[in-house]
Amino acid sequence: MLVPKHRFVAALVLGLLTAHAVGLARDCRAAGWVNTRQFPPFDVWTEFPLTEVQDLLAELAQLQQDLHRDLGVPGAGQWVAVHLFRDKYSYARYLRQHLAHVPYRRALYVKSQGQGRVYAYRSRELPTDLRHECTHALLHAVLPVVPLWLDEGLAEYYEMPAAKRSFDNPHLRTLRWNLIFGSAPQLESLEKLGDISEMKQAEYRNSWAWVHFMLHGPEAARQELVRYLWEIASGTPPAALSQRLEQRLPGTRQRLLAHLKGWKRESWLSAFR
Repeated sequence: MLVPKHRFVAALVLGLLTAHAVGLARDCRAAGWVNTRQFPPFDVWTEFPLTEVQDLLAELAQLQQDLHRDLGVPGAGQWVAVHLFRDKYSYARYLRQHLAHVPYRRALYVKSQGQGRVYAYRSRELPTDLRHECTHALLHAVLPVVPLWLDEGLAEYYEMPAAKRSFDNPHLRTLRWNLIFGSAPQLESLEKLGDISEMKQAEYRNSWAWVHFMLHGPEAARQELVRYLWEIASGTPPAALSQRLEQRLPGTRQRLLAHLKGWKRESWLSAFR
């Protein structure tokens, strides 16, 4: 009996997914993990009952759609492994055994042999940590390289819950206070950063500021960011984003300052009236 082609392909895909899930469950038990489950594109492994973070993991599955909507970034074409440990002691022990060469951080994104892996432990900061590191993972799954400042600025932006990204990041209050004393983010300085050790709190905050400006400021700025990322994805070496923004929007830094000073819910809502 002949099977229609589309039914054959569907059955094949289902079989592959089932085999993958069975393999995950087997590996999970062998490694001592309590649970494993897929929240595409994430393969999640936990040392504690997965039900404790199920809502958070479902939220992460939406993160990829948010990146595509805001940045035009395509979906990851590969699974990202997420390992969640029961506490910081278990997490630290694992890092000493398997990632001793990686500087210790409360949560980590690592790309090994082409696959992205996120490591974090159960804590009050887990939701923020997980959103931050998974943003890195999704970006690096589709982009050959991401400038350090932009990589961290985007992760800082998307580490907040979706409903709080636009207005409720604590960076905004600190930035406004700094503006009173004449301290303003300079994109050219951020573009010179080449190592994560150079990223201090001010650099994270300033990177976030430029990302916020491009996503919520002039539409031309967002378009330039989308085009910049598209060129990276296509293998075209792009010019520095600071130069591109200045050519498209002369006086970009002053525009950024005006954006930070004037950003409030009322101004944002007026755009939809």
